[in-house]
Amino acid sequence: MNFEQADPAIQKLLSDYFDVMHHQDMTVFDKVFHKNCALYSTQTGELSLRPYDIYRDVVANRESPASLGNTRRDKVLMFDQVSPTLALVKVQLEMFGGVMQDYLNIVFLDGQWWIMAKMWERVGDAA
Repeated sequence: MNFEQADPAIQKLLSDYFDVMHHQDMTVFDKVFHKNCALYSTQTGELSLRPYDIYRDVVANRESPASLGNTRRDKVLMFDQVSPTLALVKVQLEMFGGVMQDYLNIVFLDGQWWIMAKMWERVGDAA
């Protein structure tokens, strides 16, 4: 399925996700990331696992890409909805001098779409 044909609630979730990553509005963060979500990376050769509380604290206590003057370049690279309650989205964004790509596992739970898991990697330098 093409992302432009996705459920408008999924499109809104991704729009909010990009806003959160750029502006770090923690009210929106709490509407995007499920309280049981986790963030994963293996960039250092070892597993980095950040549960919701730890990840939320990191985001809340860093300077936002917007306040640092980072150009906002974000896009959905791939979208696959497995069922009415599960989808996978690959996104790309620029922040802190890098180009990041994320795999976002999203679920429909408690009447809305949530990011339940995020796997991320820095894939290059920002333009």
